[in-house]
Amino acid sequence: MSKRDEAIEAMIAEAQKLNLSISNDLISKVAVGLGPVLYNKDTATVACSQATELETVKTNFLKKKLGLTNDDAELDAAIKEVCAELGTSNKNKYRVLFYALLTIKFNKESIYA
Repeated sequence: MSKRDEAIEAMIAEAQKLNLSISNDLISKVAVGLGPVLYNKDTATVACSQATELETVKTNFLKKKLGLTNDDAELDAAIKEVCAELGTSNKNKYRVLFYALLTIKFNKESIYA
């Protein structure tokens, strides 16, 4: 099993542990799209307590990758909802799951088709 496959399996297991309604296929496609980000402990997670991190998610993922043009307040609210959904006490808010939940929230699964 490749390192990427191991990372994807770990994300699928984490999603199941957290009772998240994300398909294994979407988790896999988001993980592949993230590339080497998966393998660095710092970049593999999203720090909900860091404003700069959340701004990066909004700019680089929601606006650039998903092509959203919603106002910033709506995007910020969605990011906060995902932070809460992954658990405020959960230190490992994995980027793969974070992005997959945002993709579902904005009905943009077609980006990963």
